[in-house]
Amino acid sequence: MKIGTKVNIILIIVFIGGILISGTALSNVMQTKAENEVTTKALTLMQVANSVRKYTNDRIQPLLLPKAEAGEQFIAESIPTYATREVFEILRKNKQFGNFLYKDATLNPTNLRDKADAFESQIVQRFRKEAGLTSVSGFRTISGEDLFYSARPFKIEDATCLRCHSTPAEAPKSQLATYGSQNGFGWKLNDIVATQIIYVPAEQIFANAHRATFLVLGVLAIIFTAIIITVNILLRKAVLARIKRIAHVAEQVSVGDMNASFGKQDKDEIGALAEAFNRMKYSLEIALNMLSNNPK
Repeated sequence: MKIGTKVNIILIIVFIGGILISGTALSNVMQTKAENEVTTKALTLMQVANSVRKYTNDRIQPLLLPKAEAGEQFIAESIPTYATREVFEILRKNKQFGNFLYKDATLNPTNLRDKADAFESQIVQRFRKEAGLTSVSGFRTISGEDLFYSARPFKIEDATCLRCHSTPAEAPKSQLATYGSQNGFGWKLNDIVATQIIYVPAEQIFANAHRATFLVLGVLAIIFTAIIITVNILLRKAVLARIKRIAHVAEQVSVGDMNASFGKQDKDEIGALAEAFNRMKYSLEIALNMLSNNPK
């Protein structure tokens, strides 16, 4: 096997090993980066949702709640959670957020549409147990589809929320007529009663991560291919061609052609080898001359 072939095989092995190792590491990094980007976007949307919630609670509810308390028709738009959900549904009409799903997953909601399932209930309980925990994220599967979720605790920090959720006796009559007196009561100030959670199809995250990974690996492959070509060119010109020249001259000398010359060599390892062959040729030439002059 020639030197060039050996060098290329070694470079290819290093390239394949490097691609496998870097590809695995890069895939994990890109997936984490994609998750962080989606989480950041989800948390931003939660802040927007909370702004809508506060506006509804501070500006809209005082105008509409007296009518509900007087026993007139219950106006769902005066409820912050309802308003937040409806605003988010409008936001989902934007293509950028079309795959996002928002839910105030509540352990004991007034509207059963917001009822937390078993998975979401565990998240709420975790927020209750770990007081310093401000957010959690991860993956879950619903109806065979992988979803990435980002969740934050929902704590009752405004006493006005308890007007509709403390006891049925204090709740507006129109609310009881609409939702009954069985659900959505018993809430207390500073209790974590729900989790704000946003779901995103995991395929989007994986697709973004894979796209970025393949792009970087493609660039690395091009760079490494250019390196292999450059190394081969340098190897042929700076090493192999000179070695072949030395071998050719040595072969000529071995058959008695003492006029063969190695020529001028660079002062490197191959040049040192040529100089050594030159000295050996001169020594051989002196020895042959001595033999020819003294046949006995």
